[in-house]
Amino acid sequence: MATSEIPGTVTSVQSKAVLAPEPSHPLDPLTPDEIIAISHSIKTYLVVNTEIKAVKFITSWLLPPPKRAVLAALGIPVEVGKTPEAPVEIVRKAECDFIDVVNGRCYNVILASKESDWAVETFTALAEGVNPQISVEELIEAENVVKKDPKVIEIAKELGIEPDQIYCDGWSIGYDERFPKTRRVQQGFCFARFSKHDNLYAHPLDFIPVVDVTNAEVLHIDWAPHYKFTPNGPQLSAGGSTPASLETRITDLNRGRIPVPRKPFDILPDLMEQTQEGFKMRDDLKPLHVLQPEGVSFSMKGNELEWQKWKMHVSFSHREGIVLSTVTYNDGGLVRPVFYRMNLAEMVVPYAAPEWPHSRKFAFDVGEYGMGTMANELSLGCDCLGQIHYLPGAFVKNNGGAFLIKNAICIHEEDAGILHKHTDFRPGGRSHAARRRRLAIQMTCTLANYEYILTYYFYQDGNVEFDIKLTGILQVYVKAEGEPTPYGTEVAPGINAHYHQHLFSLRVDPMIDGLANSLVETDVVPVPDLPGSEANFAGNGFRVEENVLANATSRSYDPLQERRWRIVNSSRKHYSTGQPVGYQFNIKGGATPLMARPGSWVDKRAPWASKPLWVCQAGEDRLFPSGKFVPQTRDAPEDSVSNWVAGRDSVENEDILLFLTFGTTHIPRPEDWPVMPVEELSILFKPVGFFAMNPSMDVPAANDHKSVSAFSSDGSASCCS
Repeated sequence: MATSEIPGTVTSVQSKAVLAPEPSHPLDPLTPDEIIAISHSIKTYLVVNTEIKAVKFITSWLLPPPKRAVLAALGIPVEVGKTPEAPVEIVRKAECDFIDVVNGRCYNVILASKESDWAVETFTALAEGVNPQISVEELIEAENVVKKDPKVIEIAKELGIEPDQIYCDGWSIGYDERFPKTRRVQQGFCFARFSKHDNLYAHPLDFIPVVDVTNAEVLHIDWAPHYKFTPNGPQLSAGGSTPASLETRITDLNRGRIPVPRKPFDILPDLMEQTQEGFKMRDDLKPLHVLQPEGVSFSMKGNELEWQKWKMHVSFSHREGIVLSTVTYNDGGLVRPVFYRMNLAEMVVPYAAPEWPHSRKFAFDVGEYGMGTMANELSLGCDCLGQIHYLPGAFVKNNGGAFLIKNAICIHEEDAGILHKHTDFRPGGRSHAARRRRLAIQMTCTLANYEYILTYYFYQDGNVEFDIKLTGILQVYVKAEGEPTPYGTEVAPGINAHYHQHLFSLRVDPMIDGLANSLVETDVVPVPDLPGSEANFAGNGFRVEENVLANATSRSYDPLQERRWRIVNSSRKHYSTGQPVGYQFNIKGGATPLMARPGSWVDKRAPWASKPLWVCQAGEDRLFPSGKFVPQTRDAPEDSVSNWVAGRDSVENEDILLFLTFGTTHIPRPEDWPVMPVEELSILFKPVGFFAMNPSMDVPAANDHKSVSAFSSDGSASCCS
């Protein structure tokens, strides 16, 4: 593969097997050698057993082994303090999706590793209209198809755009009933680029092609109507928001062509110096270095990580990005499980403009593209500061080879402010302070215009945090001069950034001191007695009301009652409170209602986005809240979380599974242009009665001898003891 054809997010391509270490842990991701061997085994199987002549590989990933088998292999008991179950043989298995490029049919294959070879165990033709995720090569090919299409070239020339200036972001089409289910289609958002690294998003074009990459064909070109001012507010130039037919032309929409915004809005400093008058990089920012002269405080054994009493397995996933498994805490010599698995399971980005074709613009970035396949090659001193350990990632190429990302995941320590402090204010009193250290496990993913920085933080006080930083470039559409923008912000002249949401689903497979867990819902409520009453004379009383959820369900967030939830193990109690040991989470910082109406296309495909919490019984195949196969779905499939909770199975003292929905509603600002400062979201898991007391009391006092006064030579007294 030519270097120019390698996606900018990956390091290299491997097409032949090399002598590489065998996986040492049952949850280790597939190696590049294994991916290549799996592709070879499938090709051999097809030659012998089928009439399939040519294929395009889409996914190839480790099929997770059974939970109890993994726990037994690692010596982790299913109930803390008990003897681990006897180990059983774990057969390493893989799952692969591919497309027959002759007829477009999609297939799923499960293979098992046997005697240094991979044997096909199941070979399944997917139902008509069921599609695996879109590969990064298909996204690149969509642009190539669009750039070469005669009709696209013709209508671009009408705007003064030459063929070599046409660029296109391929998107899953989402929901479009005009095309048969057998077509694997994308929609393309088109832009112009006037120099090699020009910010193409500053030059949106006014047409949206529909592309069949399998057949290298532009099927149709869609046009959006304009908005115009009327006494009754902004109105569309033609019709309403009903989807257009394949016969609809631009002349039917009472609109003309929209000139391409030509002003450059570059984001690369060297180009900004050339195109932005008076631009100068800041020169008053002094260096700030992160130094660890004695090395890092964590250790790695393959993909197993240990840090400050925490131990876990860290894995690259082509779909979920980072997957954390078998998370335990060493509590005074007792190894206590906390989570069996945690990962970003899905996300959806619904846009607000109701007019066709913008109404079908809602991407499922995990299920339709894959966070791992879009992961960046991370740079030392840029993406991660300090002393860094990297883990690689690998995913399958369309031809069966492997893409390699050398530095897909970075692991490092960060200073995170004060951990705890107290000063005795009395004369002669002493003070004590400890600084908070945290461990960061991080990945950055580029989804066309947007970047998502995914980070799992582990803390010395037992907290665990999942953090997402959103940055990158707004998805924009061109607007006519004087045209109103009722569903977007004109961030620069002629550039309309539509309102949208980012809604994430975090999958949490808890294991609080064992597999048998329950979920407690807690509301904080004022006491009903009024001020002046005997029970609440001052009127200040409030208390908590708790409810153990008995059956699989979804729950709403109530900000007026400070609602939070706690995962507990009712068989183990705190020595003082008498309450079950547990971990609490509160999503109030990211609780975001789905703005699309019930019954909307988004709601049909992602019903999980309508509630912040879903809880059901765990199952080995219950991985993705919108189902395994997401592209071009029209409803939530059977294997989705809304159906898993419908059975109302018991979730009290069971092996349970949680899907947590959180996000943000983005009303773009001019300050978000041309590249967006990070917006941060997080969910924090805090121990509640899990430890006897503050587990970080043994963290040494802060005493950094490298810290100095900024503007004088005077020192200051120690604040630490």
